[in-house]
Amino acid sequence: MITRIAKISTFIIVLILIVGVSAYFTLTLIIKSEDTVVVPDLVGKKVLYVLKILTDFKLNAKIKGSEYSSDIPADHVIFQEPEPGSEIKIGRDVRIIISKGAETILMPNLQGLSIRQARIILEENGLHPGKLSTIYSKNIKKEEVITQSVSHGSIITRGAHVDLLVSRGMRPKAYKMLDLKGLSLEDAIFLIEKNNLLLGEIKFYPHEDKPKNVIVSQEPLYGHQVIEGTFVNIIINRKHGRIKEQYLHAAKGASIFRYKLGDGFLKRHILVRLNSSGLLIDLFDNFAKPGEEILLIVPKNHDSTIFLYENDKLIKTQVFDSW
Repeated sequence: MITRIAKISTFIIVLILIVGVSAYFTLTLIIKSEDTVVVPDLVGKKVLYVLKILTDFKLNAKIKGSEYSSDIPADHVIFQEPEPGSEIKIGRDVRIIISKGAETILMPNLQGLSIRQARIILEENGLHPGKLSTIYSKNIKKEEVITQSVSHGSIITRGAHVDLLVSRGMRPKAYKMLDLKGLSLEDAIFLIEKNNLLLGEIKFYPHEDKPKNVIVSQEPLYGHQVIEGTFVNIIINRKHGRIKEQYLHAAKGASIFRYKLGDGFLKRHILVRLNSSGLLIDLFDNFAKPGEEILLIVPKNHDSTIFLYENDKLIKTQVFDSW
């Protein structure tokens, strides 16, 4: 009987031990499965994807640096630590190295692109614009790349500088400078614009022995060679003016300047500039709707000229003469 009781007791003790050990290992595995993860394979994956997958695994991405690689494209992982398949705790760091792409690349073709597009492509390929030279060209548009210092398809190292030859467009036409002396301001402006020149500075100087309100001097001088876009400065036979405040407050009368915008769909920038005896006053500088009428008061106490610009282009001039 005693032997039988001893056997039963021994069996119960062994059973308790087995249950205890099983419970311990089961609990250990549960705790371990909750606190650790298996590191995924990140090599060859795009950085944005890697950051997302590590976040999903509750791991931290630590970038150790970047290196050139001829096998793995730029912005992809070329190395990771710990290795794929490693078991680590949640919240630990996974160190990665990112590819900068191949150290040498094939030179892209920039010919025919605008200078802005060419610079973007150079930057995207890790290259830098070098010396920029320009030349007139009949057949190639302005600011378009004519040629490049490194031939298209050649092998070039990232970080290198590439010189560009860019078109300045067609060569401006050359003219013999017109003789503007003795002309009124309106006639002079007509000839200046007709010959693709630009109206420059207007000054006033009185000459008692010459007709009033006519041009008495010009720059460039008559007969000199000028090209399209040259500014022409003129001096008109008029009295000197006063400062702006004196001019406005001493006005003895006023005239009305009227301008109505043409039809269209978009607003236009209108600048109305008063030039009185060398004093420039902006009477209107704003955007106006198509069909809108602009009415302005012009003081009469001095000889005045109104210049109206529409989208930076001179549209109208009007002289208010007090002589």
